[in-house]
Amino acid sequence: MFLFLIFLVIYFVTVGGNLLIILVVSSSRSLHSPMYFFLTQLSFSDILLSSTIAPNMLHIVLYEGRFVSLIGCLTQFYFYSASGMLETLILTVMSFDRYQAICHPLHYTSVMDLTFCLKAVLLSWLVILVVILTLSVTISYLWFCGPNIIDHFFCDRDPILELSCSDTSLVTAESMLFMIPLAICPFTVIIVSYIYIIFTILKIPSTRGRQKTFSTCSSHLAVVSIFYGSTIIIYLFPNSVNANKILSLLYTLATPLFNPVIYSLTNREITQAFRNLLSKMSTTFRLGWQHQKMTVK
Repeated sequence: MFLFLIFLVIYFVTVGGNLLIILVVSSSRSLHSPMYFFLTQLSFSDILLSSTIAPNMLHIVLYEGRFVSLIGCLTQFYFYSASGMLETLILTVMSFDRYQAICHPLHYTSVMDLTFCLKAVLLSWLVILVVILTLSVTISYLWFCGPNIIDHFFCDRDPILELSCSDTSLVTAESMLFMIPLAICPFTVIIVSYIYIIFTILKIPSTRGRQKTFSTCSSHLAVVSIFYGSTIIIYLFPNSVNANKILSLLYTLATPLFNPVIYSLTNREITQAFRNLLSKMSTTFRLGWQHQKMTVK
């Protein structure tokens, strides 16, 4: 029950925090820029990732296990993989946005226009849906005839493949092939972007100017570090089941929780927009209450 309450609070705070980020960005004209547009997409993928894992995990913690059909397990795997890979691509596009803003500020508005932002998001969704659907369909054709207990709190790829009586080499090959466009290439783009960003920042003569410029990408860099740090540890050291479960908790629950916290605490524009939103809501509520009192009289 103690773990259930902890995970329940984390889930509600995660969904509430990311919804608040989307609301603040949508309601503030000063935040209508490519960086914050991609931030809303990141928040949406965090909500999807957390909602795919947390409700089922809460049921497992409360009842010490749960029965799930093969189709249900593959469905969870599909949405979990899709939301995780979508977050990877969104973080990559955000790093390219910071690269353009810092290294090529004069061309920023012409490159990072609304058309580019919409195309980048739609292309990310299309690639993810096709690739993960292909992998999920391949897994669905495997033969499951033996053990039926998944030693994990959600249906990840490796725990599912361990239960199959078929040859899983095709699924493994597909996964390795898809890792190139969905993991290795995005990670390379992020690394190269920040190498150029760091060199550009070091060329700024004043210390204050360097600090101000770095502050524009510090939130994104912190989120990237947490996301890729937990992901790399999980998939490079998969031998320990218990350690893998703990690291998976960090990846599936803690990361979506940290993202809105990081952006709200380290980004002054979002903090100010949030205060303005609270002020507007307070004024609206007060005027509505006064009107209601006048109507009663």
